[in-house]
Amino acid sequence: MSRETTENKYNLVEKCPETEKRRQGFIKGHKMSAKRRQASMKKRLYALIAVCLLPLTAMMVYLLVLLNDVSQRYDSIVENITMANAYNIVFKENMDYLMYIIVVNEKRAQELIDVSKPLEMIDDARQAFHELYKAADTDGSRESLRRVLKSLDTLEDRVKEIEEAALVSGSYDANMNRLDLNIRVLTDLIQEQIQKYIYEQAIKMEELRIGIRKDVERSIFLLGVVVAGIFTSAFFVSGKVISSITKPIQKLCKVAKQAGQGDFKVRVEEAGTYELTVLKESFNHMIEELGQLVEDIRIEQLNLRAAELQLLQEQINPHFLYNTLDTIIWLAESHDTEHVVKMVTSLSDFFRTTLSKGKDFISVEEEKLHIESYLAIQQFRYQDIMEYEISFSDEILEYEMLKLTLQPLVENALYHGIKNKRGMGHIQVIGKKEGQNLVFRVRDDGIGMTAERLLEVQGLIQGDRPRDQEYSGFGLFNINQRIRLYYGQEYGLTLDSIHQKGTQMQVAIPCVKNQP
Repeated sequence: MSRETTENKYNLVEKCPETEKRRQGFIKGHKMSAKRRQASMKKRLYALIAVCLLPLTAMMVYLLVLLNDVSQRYDSIVENITMANAYNIVFKENMDYLMYIIVVNEKRAQELIDVSKPLEMIDDARQAFHELYKAADTDGSRESLRRVLKSLDTLEDRVKEIEEAALVSGSYDANMNRLDLNIRVLTDLIQEQIQKYIYEQAIKMEELRIGIRKDVERSIFLLGVVVAGIFTSAFFVSGKVISSITKPIQKLCKVAKQAGQGDFKVRVEEAGTYELTVLKESFNHMIEELGQLVEDIRIEQLNLRAAELQLLQEQINPHFLYNTLDTIIWLAESHDTEHVVKMVTSLSDFFRTTLSKGKDFISVEEEKLHIESYLAIQQFRYQDIMEYEISFSDEILEYEMLKLTLQPLVENALYHGIKNKRGMGHIQVIGKKEGQNLVFRVRDDGIGMTAERLLEVQGLIQGDRPRDQEYSGFGLFNINQRIRLYYGQEYGLTLDSIHQKGTQMQVAIPCVKNQP
């Protein structure tokens, strides 16, 4: 079937009014059904979201409020204890020390310390404990702070009295007596009241801890109830949602697997949500188009293989045939029957292998016979300038290879190597097995190539240069591309040459046993 016939067949199907009408009706019905499923799917999804998020949101808000309240209460207690504790020991020690210096050193106290420091300490403590008094929320705390503030006022009066007495009278015994009875007694009292306040706050912190523990237990219980409710509700809702998605996807996967195995007649009949319906329609359309494309490719491959073989056969140098026939005629006219038979036999073997019943692959032995026939014919014409040697390992003769692989290389060696050299030239064709590959080398001791020309031809072989720079009648680029097309990119043709020394062309292909 030709490509034109195939295209006409597809066009007829596409242009059929009845078929197109049924197709449009089928799509329209599925779109309406998909819209209904889409609305139902949205409701289920929204219900699933509401079942999961709303209780969790409420629980989260409750926990955040509880955490914030506990954090504020805890911070307040810690801050109060920290502030009160700062005056618990340091205030008494510093105050007793400063007042002792004032009493002992009498008028020299101003040289040793800042005599205004005690009053500043009392004023700072008064402000701090006044703030604590305003924030106090229990009777015990307020009473302790009130006594501290009252003691600070009394202490302030006593400090002023001692400072005046020390600076004016200078009576050491009297001032020491005042220090013991007034200052140290008051600082002890203040320290005692501060410790009582800290104790009150510690009791309050313990109560807070007990309350936190109860709140945690209550929150854990509520969270368990909420989570259980969410799981129960979500299980039923999500079951329906998942079922409406997974079942169509499983069917789609099954159909896709069948299509992947080459069955392009399968179609997805059912779909779930709107998105899956669109996917189903697209998949069915893709499978239909892919089936048509595969059919087109199959036809194109058949045509391409036929055209490739025809091209290879047509590419045989017509001058080779003309010159061979002229030589046969000349030998016949000379009554050289023996050489006529040899030439005709070699020419017959050459074309028999070239055609090989349309097969793409032949045995290595057949390929060897092909180049032997070609070189036998050419040696008769160029016996003054060419000698050849063919050496194939016996173990590789039963393997198969792509036909018309070596003969073009031998032709290149003759026309572009030996003929351009003055004097006798040699062509050597070697074939052997190396590892898991078959390696063939065509060597000549002809004119060779310059370094620039070698790079140019190597670029041509690899496809790095425009193909209009073809190097030979068959084209080394085409040979390399055919090998890679059939065997893979890791195989192909490589070229090496030295000017005035000769050229070597190497072909590597995998070892494949010939199928009889």
